[in-house]
Amino acid sequence: MSSAKLQASVIRTAVWTAAMLTVGILVFIVGYVLVRGVPNITPKLFALSYNSENVSLFPALINTLTMTFLSLLIAAPLGIFSAIYLVEYAHRGNRLVSVIRLTAETLSGIPSIVYGLFGYLLFVMTLGWGYSLLAGAFTLSVMILPLIMRTTEEALKAVPDIYREGSFGLGAGRLRTVFKIVLPSAVPGILAGIILSIGRIVGETAALIYTAGTVAQIPDNLLGSGRTLTVHMYALWQEGLNVNQSYATAVVLLVIVVGLNALSAGIAKKIAR
Repeated sequence: MSSAKLQASVIRTAVWTAAMLTVGILVFIVGYVLVRGVPNITPKLFALSYNSENVSLFPALINTLTMTFLSLLIAAPLGIFSAIYLVEYAHRGNRLVSVIRLTAETLSGIPSIVYGLFGYLLFVMTLGWGYSLLAGAFTLSVMILPLIMRTTEEALKAVPDIYREGSFGLGAGRLRTVFKIVLPSAVPGILAGIILSIGRIVGETAALIYTAGTVAQIPDNLLGSGRTLTVHMYALWQEGLNVNQSYATAVVLLVIVVGLNALSAGIAKKIAR
């Protein structure tokens, strides 16, 4: 066997091994959570209010959905329009654009606990919002803003320039070209970034402990404190009295993430058609 064929064989084997190992770990984690959690899913876990006897996850479920909606409502428009400016309006080679991109990439790598402390100092203490869903949503929107902006930017760059040139050639202005030609073509990539953002929102714990709080009830308004599913699961585990219920919460959380991702993917396919 020649050295080229040997090298290709080694690389192919390494790729397949890495892929199988990744799939195996994923299957093991999901299977373990399902085996431990499904038998502990009972009707009392979905009681309308939480108490020490039922340890209901329903308030945390509502808070999770509310937090996801609010965070995306804040971050998605800012991230998408920022990316549109960087790609479609800013001059190529602009130093400001380079600084913004470097900043976004840097912010993407900051640990969530740092965002939590930032949100605590700014939203909870300085602005006086206290531990609240609003403070948590703004903190999470800061976290996911770089992700949405960068994925949207890459999606816009992937649209061929011939689309823009054809639109300009037909007499359309830049604004009409962006919103009628470029954005519809980039929607699948933009939604991919939003899906990743949803996963980060739903799975976040550290940042929310410092901003949204851990109250196990549905707040009366956005300035009230409330725990999400991940915080609820963490609290049950820390208490040590309802470990089985924390596994059940993990199953519900897994179903929500898969459901939201499937819904977003379906919307992306319909729009792409």
